[in-house]
Amino acid sequence: LGNINYSFDVFKEKKSEKIKIDLFKNEKSGKLEEILSLIDCTDITRELVDQPANIINPETLARRAEELGEKYGVEVEIFQGDQLENMEMNLFLAVGRASVTKPRLIVMRYFGDPENNKTIGLVGKGLTYDTGGLCLKPADSMFTMKDDMSGSATVIGAMCAVAKNKLKKNVIAVIPACENSIDGNAYRPGDVLKSMNGKSVEIINTDAEGRLALADAITYAVRNESVTEIIDIATLTGAILVALGTFTTGVFANNDEMFNTLEKASKKHGEKMWRMPIFEEYSDGLKSNIADIKHMGGRMGGSITAAKFLESFTENTPWIHLDIAGTAYDNTSKWLKKGASGVVVKTLYTYIKNR
Repeated sequence: LGNINYSFDVFKEKKSEKIKIDLFKNEKSGKLEEILSLIDCTDITRELVDQPANIINPETLARRAEELGEKYGVEVEIFQGDQLENMEMNLFLAVGRASVTKPRLIVMRYFGDPENNKTIGLVGKGLTYDTGGLCLKPADSMFTMKDDMSGSATVIGAMCAVAKNKLKKNVIAVIPACENSIDGNAYRPGDVLKSMNGKSVEIINTDAEGRLALADAITYAVRNESVTEIIDIATLTGAILVALGTFTTGVFANNDEMFNTLEKASKKHGEKMWRMPIFEEYSDGLKSNIADIKHMGGRMGGSITAAKFLESFTENTPWIHLDIAGTAYDNTSKWLKKGASGVVVKTLYTYIKNR
C-alpha cells in the first residue's frame, strides 16, 4: 500500500524492503480503486518533493508534469522566456532571473464537465530550490530547501488523482516553477517591481520570494484561465510553524462555503487544518511609502500578512490559501517515513469531488 511502502531509495544500492499486504474489497463500498489511486497520486507528490534540486529544477519539473499529464489524461502547457515577459509576470521572473535554469509556468488543464462554466483553480508554489537570494539563508536552513516546491508537487498529484478518477469537474492548475539563486542579476531588497496585475511592489526581503511567484500565478489563473475559485498551496512562511507546529496546515479563506467544504474533506483523511484570521487590519503592515504595496510586513503575524499579500491579487475571486510549510516535509508524523508527506493531496481531491 503506497503510503506504507513508499520509500525514497532511488539513489541507494540496497532498496527498502516492501511490506506484503493483502487487500479485500468490500463490494458494497466500491471505493477501493479510488482509495488506491489517491495513495498512488500522493506518492507522486512525495517522490517529486524528495528528489534533490539537481534532479528537479524548473525545466525538469515541467517535463515531469508533461509526462504525468500524458499518462493520466491532463492537458499540459508550458510557458517560458519571452512568453512570460510578454505577459508581464515581472514578480515571478525577478525571483528566478539569477538562476541558470530559467522559470517555467506550468499550466495543467482537466475538463471533466465542459458544459459547466465553473472551474476550480489550483496554484502551487514551485520554488525548486531557495537559497534566500541576496538575503541568504543560513547553511542549516538551506539543506532541505528542495522541499520549497511542495505546493507544486501537491497540485500535480491532485490533478493526477482527479483525472485518474474521471471526476466530472473542471480544474486548472497553475505552477510558477523557478529557483531563487544569486548572481549579479539577482533582485534586491528595495527594488520596486510591477506585477502582472499592474500593482507596484516594494521588495523587502528576497527570502520572501514564494509570494511573489504566487501573486503573478494567481493573476494569470484569474485573468487568462478564468477560474471561478482558487486554492493556492505553498510552503510559504516559517511563521506558520511558530503558530501551528508541524502537524497542522494553516488555512486562510475569504469564502466560508469553500472553507467548510475543505474542512470536511480534510477531516475525512485525517489531515489536520486550522483556519487563521485575515482581518483587514493586517493589511496595514503591507503599506509602502514608495509603491502600491510591500511584499511583506513585520515579524508579528508573518503568515497572516503573507496571506493578505496574496489575497490582494485574487481580484475578489473566492480563494483559499494553504500554508504547508510545517506539514509538507519531515513533519514527524508517526505513520510517515522521514521526508515528504504528500499532505493535502487527498484533501484537495475530495474537496474538488464534493464542490
